[in-house]
Amino acid sequence: MRVATWNVNSLRVRLPHLQRWVEAAHPDVVCLQETKVVDDKFPVQALQALGFPHLAFSGEKTYNGVAILSRHPLHEVQKGFSTPPLDVQHRMIAATVEGIRVIDCYVPVGQKVGSPKFTYKLAWLSRLKQEARAAVASGDTVVCGDLNVALDDLDVWDPFEWEGRILFHPNEREALRRVLAVGLVDAYRQVHPRGTDYSWWDYRQRAWSFNHGLRIDHVLVSSSLSPRVRDVTVWRETRGWDEPAKPSDHCPVTVDLEGP
Repeated sequence: MRVATWNVNSLRVRLPHLQRWVEAAHPDVVCLQETKVVDDKFPVQALQALGFPHLAFSGEKTYNGVAILSRHPLHEVQKGFSTPPLDVQHRMIAATVEGIRVIDCYVPVGQKVGSPKFTYKLAWLSRLKQEARAAVASGDTVVCGDLNVALDDLDVWDPFEWEGRILFHPNEREALRRVLAVGLVDAYRQVHPRGTDYSWWDYRQRAWSFNHGLRIDHVLVSSSLSPRVRDVTVWRETRGWDEPAKPSDHCPVTVDLEGP
């Protein structure tokens, strides 16, 4: 089974890119972030025609929004955290697919270090840790999405330039490591211990042209599931697609899981 994550930065704008990529990659499950579309305008028919009869989505206008597209039935769909308080931002959705609990996340960016939004980001990651712990305790789990944190030096084009900045601050890296510590494995690092693939390039300062990127889109798998990981691919070519619309600033990441 191939599970994918992609921050599409507006599903309706990037729908042609999603269609093109799906035809090339043939994923079984696609977790989307920043869909930026309210539920009653979600492109259900277009996605079902693309080969995903089973859909779960939670969105809002202009900001945030998450969705799971699947070729297999989705069970126990959950929108937002399973415990109070309610997070009014549409940043997480979960479902069970073929016996695997899939948690799709769009972690807050955090604006800037020391701001209230940075504090909110750290608190959000703490809540994700609790959510992931419960899922891992129950069985095979995938936590994926735009987690907005680069974990180590290999995940940043220039760690000296980025040290202490948002997306690579020690506090948020530690917060994500605490999520991993509940029994999750970074699938990319398992397959590519010294890999330097990036998944995001800023629209500004010609970051794509100079390959000034960060790996902030992750697929984390439970320790019980890690033996089934066969490959992890970062589909960087999609970042160069500029027709019929500007590309997302993120590219898809897939993990290939061997059957049980």
